[in-house]
Amino acid sequence: MSLQNDTVARIKEKALWMRRRAFKMVYDAQLGHPGGDFSATDIIATLYFGVMNYDAAKPNLPGRDRFIMSKGHATGALYTVLCAAGYFPEDWLATYMQPRSMLNGHPNRNYLPGVETNTGPLGHGLPVATGIAIAGQITGASYRTFVLTGDGEMQEGSNWEAAMTAGNRKLENLTWIVDRNRLQQGAGTEETNGLDPLDKKFEAFGWDVSMVDGHDAEALLAALSAAPTGKPRAIIANTTKGKGVSFMENKASWHHGVPNDDQFATAMKELI
Repeated sequence: MSLQNDTVARIKEKALWMRRRAFKMVYDAQLGHPGGDFSATDIIATLYFGVMNYDAAKPNLPGRDRFIMSKGHATGALYTVLCAAGYFPEDWLATYMQPRSMLNGHPNRNYLPGVETNTGPLGHGLPVATGIAIAGQITGASYRTFVLTGDGEMQEGSNWEAAMTAGNRKLENLTWIVDRNRLQQGAGTEETNGLDPLDKKFEAFGWDVSMVDGHDAEALLAALSAAPTGKPRAIIANTTKGKGVSFMENKASWHHGVPNDDQFATAMKELI
C-alpha cells in the first residue's frame, strides 16, 4: 500500500470512530448538533490525520498549523478529532455537556487544549483566522491557518469583510473550507438566503477556489494539500447533513436533533 493510500485509510478509520463516538456523546447528553457534526467529520479528519502540522503534547507550539472551527455548534466533530489526535484522554468525552465540563456546547480555548479560539456565534471564525494568517504573513512564519465554516454561516456579513481583506492581502497561508450541506437550522440555505454561485463570489474576492466531494478523503487530501498559488484558498466541500445515518441524511431537523434508544441502535448498526 502506498503512503497516500495508507493516509486515506487512516483518515477513513478515524472518521468512522469520530461519528460513532460523537453520536454516543449526543445520545448520552441528549444535546448536540449531530447533523452538522457528520457533514464536517471527513473534512476535519482529513485535516488532522493527513494535512496539518501539530504536536498534541505541545498545543501552543509556535510553528503549529492552526485550525478554527467557526461552526462552533459542531462540537461532537471537533472534540472527537481532538481526542483522536491525542490532545486529551477519551474518558473526557463522557463529560460532554455536563455541568462544569471542559467540553461545552461551544468550544472554549480557556478550558480545552487544541482549541485555537472560542467560537459559536456564527461569522466569527473566518475573521479570526484572517487575523492569524496576517500575523503569519507579517512575521514570515511558516504555519498555515485552516478555518471551517457552515454554509448557513455565509449569510453573516463579517465573513465577507474578512474574505475581502484576505483576498486583498493575498494570504496564501489561509485556507477556508465551507461545509456545503445546503441545510441550516430549520430550512435549506437557498430557501433562506441564496448563496450560489459561491465559487464565483470567492473568485471575485481574489481567492483561489476549488470544489470537492466533502466525504471523499482522497479528494479532500489533494485539495487541502495543494501547493500555494499566491492567493488565499477557498474549498467548497459538498457534503450531506447527517452523513452515514439513513434517517438523518439531508434532514434539517437533525441540525440539533437527539436520538431516542431505537435511533441510537439503528445508527450504531449503520456506522460500521
